Amino acid sequence: MPAKSDPERFADLFHAFGPIALRRFFGGEGLFSGDVMIGFVSDERIYFKTNEETRRAYLAEKAKPFSFDKRGETIVTGYYAIPERLYDEPEELARWAKRAFDVAVQSETVKRRRRKQAALVRKPARRKRSG
Repeated sequence: MPAKSDPERFADLFHAFGPIALRRFFGGEGLFSGDVMIGFVSDERIYFKTNEETRRAYLAEKAKPFSFDKRGETIVTGYYAIPERLYDEPEELARWAKRAFDVAVQSETVKRRRRKQAALVRKPARRKRSG
């Protein structure tokens, strides 16, 4: 497997989906399509964002959610490890990535950020008056 520091190491895998970018994200790397984080990489394992509906496919493949310990409590996230077979099936991985993208763009975080960006575009900058 390519070195973690190589930002292009998943380019072939995601070719059918489209361009992705990796950005530092806590102890791993966020996996972005444009400005939308669709998943992340931790210990060279890819996790995609899920919702109640898309999670069924992960559970059917016995995929595990990303979890971590916080002050003695295990926190289970809505991000699930992609099934191992998808590392060898870029066309199928593209379908799973598209569903993760669709889930991510419906998240309140993305909606809020996009509303804020739209408001900045509509609102002209204030000019200082000289005088």
